[in-house]
Parts: sequence; structure tokens; C-alpha cells
Amino acid sequence: MNKPLYEIPVTDPANPPLGVPGAAGAMPPPRGVQPPMPPGSTTVDLSQLPPPAVATVDAAASAPAHPVADAIPGYTPAPGEVPIPGYTPAPGEGAIPGFTPAPTASVLPIPDFTIIPPISQRLEKPKRPAFVPDEFTMAARARVDGELLAALESVVTEGASDLHISIGAPPMIRIDGGLRPIEGMHPWDRERVAAALYSLLNDEQRAQFDDVLELDFAFTLSEESRFRVNFYLQRGAIGGAFRLIPTEIKTLVQLGIPDVVGEFAKLPRGLVLVTGPTGSGKSTTLAALIDLVNTTRSDHIVTVEDPIEFMHPNKRSLVNQREVGADTQSFNNALKHVLRQDPDVILIGELRDLETISVALTAAETGHLVFATLHTQDAGQTIDRVIDVFPPHQQGQVRTQLAATLQGVVCQTLVKKAGGGRAVATEILVTTPAIANLIREGKTYQIRSALQAGRAQGMNTMDQHLADLVNAGVVSYGAASEKVHDHEDFKRLVHRKGDADPSAAMFANDFEVR
Repeated sequence: MNKPLYEIPVTDPANPPLGVPGAAGAMPPPRGVQPPMPPGSTTVDLSQLPPPAVATVDAAASAPAHPVADAIPGYTPAPGEVPIPGYTPAPGEGAIPGFTPAPTASVLPIPDFTIIPPISQRLEKPKRPAFVPDEFTMAARARVDGELLAALESVVTEGASDLHISIGAPPMIRIDGGLRPIEGMHPWDRERVAAALYSLLNDEQRAQFDDVLELDFAFTLSEESRFRVNFYLQRGAIGGAFRLIPTEIKTLVQLGIPDVVGEFAKLPRGLVLVTGPTGSGKSTTLAALIDLVNTTRSDHIVTVEDPIEFMHPNKRSLVNQREVGADTQSFNNALKHVLRQDPDVILIGELRDLETISVALTAAETGHLVFATLHTQDAGQTIDRVIDVFPPHQQGQVRTQLAATLQGVVCQTLVKKAGGGRAVATEILVTTPAIANLIREGKTYQIRSALQAGRAQGMNTMDQHLADLVNAGVVSYGAASEKVHDHEDFKRLVHRKGDADPSAAMFANDFEVR
């Protein structure tokens, strides 16, 4: 067998040939091609070279002086490593220019390096920044009566929803729908009530109340405590009602509102009404709907409220909130100009009169999505209330207009839960061609039957939802029976447990609407 031969070029080091590694401009030859040898090269047979000497080391013997170890600070030779005989390190060999090793550091610092916390910590909800009241809030708190502040703080600490201040009674709070006096407080007389309540008002608010004898406004106590306030006269004396406004906007799922209601937030246009008695959570549901729009759509949202309750920061949408009395003189005045403000979604705090309802219908008809509230008990009554506001000669036209624009109605009420707290019960209308035809023809009395048969479209009557809550064990039969519209139908539904909606108990046991 032929032995391999290695060509060792002997050339001038100052002029290396092409193909020699390290040479300036050198190009390696193609694979499998031996580069040409320049003149003067010598061919050497490596097989004839003597084997290299192998150094043997006695591990037990003491290690000789190690010039490399002496030159490099902190260097420790590996076991069995020996210096090269006769080798002397060059001055400064092994040192890194400008480098000073840390005396005790075991890990080198990395500039701008951030340690990523464990995933369990990263999933934790970030803490909210500390509440810093503005000058107006601080000034308002400074002038407020101390006992009234204590009563407002009791609403928060006791888990109440409302506070009532009236002559001849101690401050009363509402918990789970029932009123009771605040522990340790005695009845307030006329002078005590007036002094406490007037301490909340500035000069402008005092003049407005003295003029119209009614006043709505909002009062911020702390980061977690914002109240909707109404002052009124009764038997010639001032009285006050305070409603705690949750600072956190809950989702529809958290509130126990059926999923079909969330579909209303996806509509490009139309009118959606949220109705129910006072204290039934209408504002809370509307806030959840507006927040859903704000989170999922890039729209311009304009609200007209009296007063502003939930604060909506700009998310995907631009939100402008106008408060009657502070930002506009009246609902009517604000709504006359709202269509010139390029809105996509409009929230009207309450449809109070013909002018407000007329603007809402026109806005929905001209391509806007309009949310509003009414104090009605069921879907059929809601439709009749909207139409009956108009004079008889206009009602036919309004029926046609409403049939074309109404997209849905959510009627709701709160029911005491078996384990404490309150659950929301809803009646839901989704406008289908059949529903629109009933509205157009004035057959609203048939809407209840359409709701009973429309569960496939997400519709149900209030009695059906109440029966579902009873059958699921969320509320008692007695508590639900106080809210039903047709007791005979309700009894039949309660005993037909197989017809119950199993989703009724999904969230009602964990969340409630205030």
C-alpha cells in the first residue's frame, strides 16, 4: 500500500504562496485538488520521522515550578500538567489588558441584565398604584363632616351597597337588599342632617340644590370608594342617598349575565336597552358592555351620564364621558350635538323623555350603536314604554322605526342568594324577524310567548331564569317568587327540573351584582 505523502513548501515567509492558510489574499484550493508546489519545495515522508518523545510524570512527586501558573493570577494547573522544559513566559503573558479580577466575585456582572422571576410570580396580578387624591378630592374631604365620612366608610367595610341619611333615623346601610342602622350611630335630627349633607357641597352645588330642590353628583372617598349621590327634600328637610360605585368594571361572565348579552357589543348599529327597577345593577351591566366594546373594537364611544359612575380609560377605543351638570346642561342638550361628534357607540344614561328617546332612535337608525336604560320590568313593557311616550299620531311611525332599530332588551333584577349575597336574574329579548314583526304590528302582548320559545336564540323570560336559579340551588323558592311575573308558570317551571338551564349556577355562586 502506498504511504501518504505530505508536501511541505519551503518558501520565503515574507511572500507566502496562494492557498497557504493565513496568507493575505490566500484562496483555499477546491476540495480534492492538491495545490501546486512552488519551486524549491521538498517532499517529506512522515512515516520515516521518529516518534515524538512522551513525557512521564510521577504524580506523587512534588510539582516543579510552573511558569504559566506564576504568570496568570488565579491559574491552577490541571492534575498531571507539567511545564514545558525551558519555557519562560513573556512579560505580561496571560494578563488581559485593563482587566482587574474581582477579589471574591464568583459570577461576572452583566450590564443591563434583568433576572426573570419565576413564572408563578409573573402570573400574579400587578399591584395597583397607590391612590393619590387630586386637589379637588382632598379639598372636598377636608370640608366633609366627620361622622358622615365614617358612615360612608362603613358602607365599604360592611360590604353594603347604599347609605341613607334622613332626619329622625341613624345613618342606614343596605346589605343584600335589606336596610339596617350603622352600629353605634344614633338618630340624627334636622340640624345634624343638614350640617352633614351640606358639608359635601361646594357653593355652586348648594345654589343648584336650593334652586331645583334636587341634586345628583358623584363623590370620591378613596381609591376604592366612589359614590353616586342624590340629595332631595322630604317634609321640608334635606335627605341624602348614596350608592357605592364599584371601581372595578367586572365582565359579563363575572356578573353572571348570559353570554348572548355579550353579542350585543359586537353589533355595528342598533338600539340595545338595559332595563329594570332601581338598584337592579343596570349601570353595572352597561359598564361591562361598554368595557367590552372598549376592549375589542377601535371605535369612538361617547357617554352622557347623570352623574358619571364608572370611569372608562381609553383602551382600543377612544372614550369621552360627559356628565350632566358638569360637562353639559342636560341630556337633551348633549344629545342634540352628539351626532356631530363622530361617535360610533353612544351610551345614554337614561331615556327620560320624548326628546331623548327620539334622538336615540335617530342615532340607531343612522348607523350608530346605542345603549340606554329604562325603568321597566319586562321586554314587552319596555317596547310599550318607548312607543307610548310619543303622541298617538306618531306611534305608528315609531313602531316601524323601533322594529328596524331595536336589537335587544335585557331586563334584570337582583335576588337574594341562598348562601348570602345577591344573584342577577335576566329576561332577554333578541330581535329576530318574528319579533320585529310583532313590534311593527303592535302585538307586544305576544312577545312573552316568543321569548319562552326562543331559547335556541338565547332568549328567555324572567320567570324561566328565576326557575333555573331555583332548580340549580342558587336562590331559594321564596326569594325567587318575590320577583316572578306569572306564579303559575313559575311553579310549573320549578318542578320541571329537566328544563332548567345548567349554566344558571355556573357563575351565580361566585359573583354578584351590587
